[in-house]
Amino acid sequence: MQLLQCKGKELEKEKKNSPEDFFNESTIKYVDKGNEHELRVLYVRYFEEDLSSFTPFDTNPIMSFGDQTFDLKDIVGLVALIKKPGFKHRKRVYINQQDEFDEMFKDLKWDKLQQVCMKLADGKPYDLESTLEFMTS
Repeated sequence: MQLLQCKGKELEKEKKNSPEDFFNESTIKYVDKGNEHELRVLYVRYFEEDLSSFTPFDTNPIMSFGDQTFDLKDIVGLVALIKKPGFKHRKRVYINQQDEFDEMFKDLKWDKLQQVCMKLADGKPYDLESTLEFMTS
């Protein structure tokens, strides 16, 4: 699998009574078996309130490479694809439980995630051989 791009955004209200401004969306673009895919992970923005409880970071941005920065919302889709490889068969995932969100970040090799982000920040694809190389246990 070849990772092409990861980015996130804070959703904004499209309608006055819409709850969209409570959510973030993280998108990962990748090529698998010659076909380009996109996975969007929608989650409650509040889950990012205490980054240090489930990541080694205290605040956003969590990574910087030159003038390119990565907030947590930029890598949630990447982490979801790594931790749950079955998501590659989906286009959209919704996470509405804090424990499910936190669980995705357990046992991750953050230095490996930084390598991916650094390469993507340079505009180059990252060849993902195995998701196991991103796990500590």
